[in-house]
Amino acid sequence: MSSNASAVPGTPAAHAADKGRVEALYRKIGWRLLPILLLSYMIAFLDRVNVGYAQLGMKKTLPWDNEVYALGAGMFFVGYLLFEVPSNLLLAKIGARKTMLRIMLLWGACAAGMMYVTTPTEFYIVRFILGACEAGFFPGVILYFTYWYPSVRRGQVIAIFMSATAIISVLAGPISGATLKYMDGLNGWHGWQWLFLTQGVPAVILGALVFLCLDDKPDQAKWLSDAEKNLVRYNLETDPGNNDAHGGHSFGQVLRDPKVYVFAASYFILLGCAYTIIFYTPTLIQSWGVKDVLHVGLLAAIPNVFGVIGMILVGRNSDRTGERRFHYFISVALAAIGMGITTLTIGNLTGSLLALCIATIGMTSATPLFWTAATEYLPKASAAGGIAFVSSLGAIGPSVFPSINAAITKATGSPTAGIYAVMVAYFICGSLLVAVVGKRKAGYVPGPKVAVH
Repeated sequence: MSSNASAVPGTPAAHAADKGRVEALYRKIGWRLLPILLLSYMIAFLDRVNVGYAQLGMKKTLPWDNEVYALGAGMFFVGYLLFEVPSNLLLAKIGARKTMLRIMLLWGACAAGMMYVTTPTEFYIVRFILGACEAGFFPGVILYFTYWYPSVRRGQVIAIFMSATAIISVLAGPISGATLKYMDGLNGWHGWQWLFLTQGVPAVILGALVFLCLDDKPDQAKWLSDAEKNLVRYNLETDPGNNDAHGGHSFGQVLRDPKVYVFAASYFILLGCAYTIIFYTPTLIQSWGVKDVLHVGLLAAIPNVFGVIGMILVGRNSDRTGERRFHYFISVALAAIGMGITTLTIGNLTGSLLALCIATIGMTSATPLFWTAATEYLPKASAAGGIAFVSSLGAIGPSVFPSINAAITKATGSPTAGIYAVMVAYFICGSLLVAVVGKRKAGYVPGPKVAVH
């Protein structure tokens, strides 16, 4: 009799069964999509930022000044800016598998080719091409998630995906430091040459795996039953976070929406600050008196362990409450405060490292919150172009902020002034998102937690 009662619609038992079926479905989707995308983004992020570690070895054989390395780091984002929107619009037409294959094969080859640069001009050109090749990967994945997950689940999913940046940062320091130290001279190549080669090739391999393992949309997934496909479709069609009524559905109408530019401005500052910190972290740790490149890498890994944990917990709480903007503001404020504390603990290795941990928690937590808010705001029909447009304008930030920071440091003779500039910028970007993102929608029903680990 109890088994019959459990099937009666509207009963607690039936509700629990429905909830369990939905949770099982999204666990299944999560285990299929997230591991390979997480790993791919880890390699993508590593190939963007490994120049920060490589310069520790490059300066011994390519004695360029800090401005050259800062400009080279930023040139990546110039190429990224120019090709991001076309790449995402193409993804919407031909699908994620073909787009990701093209992106990952080209960026892997280019990242490995960094080992052959010998002049500043070559350095700038290859970094520009690397950005052009990788353009579209990140906004493409964010768009891809909108094909599979309703908004009430998207915050934690994006946080899990973006935890790749913190996870690889944990690994990047020790791996890069060990490569620079122990592979230097092997086969007649410098350690920094081995670093670019060994960290570029994995993207080529992963590109092939993404093409073979993923499906463009749920309806094409042979590993989902018809009932599961219908449930995914229903959840997307009835998603209260879909915004298709406020500003039209064409990309042209998105371009005429002032709030889109406020989103872009906030992201411009957010990325600029984040990459300034990431790029200078190895040099910052060296300034604490740590000279061994392996020890620099090991110490750089510690804050990112806290960043991974903080990012996922903050994303989960944001999904649970349906609140985005103040979670974001608190995160960027935490990043600013942490960086400020580093200026007060100069000479104290433990205190400086703790401050960097605080900053990293805030820095890593802010980006998934931003993209959850942005995808909830943008009309679904124009999401491909809208996501890429905001991302591409935001990518200008990392192309200019490191150079500005280097100029401020050179002009003042102290890195402290650059840190103060980053702190102010963080509070500005938090205030912009608070201004543009409204309170959670009336009738918003937070989704249950996504059990993907």
